[in-house]
Amino acid sequence: MDEEQVVFRALADPTRRALLDALFEADGQSVGELVALFPDVTRFAVMKHLALLEEADLVSTERVGREKRHHLNPVPIALLADRWVSKYAQPFTRAVLDVRRVAESTHRASSDREQP
Repeated sequence: MDEEQVVFRALADPTRRALLDALFEADGQSVGELVALFPDVTRFAVMKHLALLEEADLVSTERVGREKRHHLNPVPIALLADRWVSKYAQPFTRAVLDVRRVAESTHRASSDREQP
């Protein structure tokens, strides 16, 4: 499986996305801290999710004494966005910005005409 597929697979699960969000909010959390955020998910399940996130390079770990601290790595998501989102969104974004510019200039012109 190539790197992109591994990242897409990791991002496909809502619990894994929630773990990434939790690490975004407070980077460097232990498994215990992350488990506490998900009362309906077992410790074993959280550890499996973290292993998949590590495999996708979305999470890195460091040993601090007896525990592992988990850190968010946003680079794979940025690479996906550059590859899959930006090139498709740019033409639409340009069109929306053009429409906005025309609407704002029309609104300004009509406001200027209404001034006494």
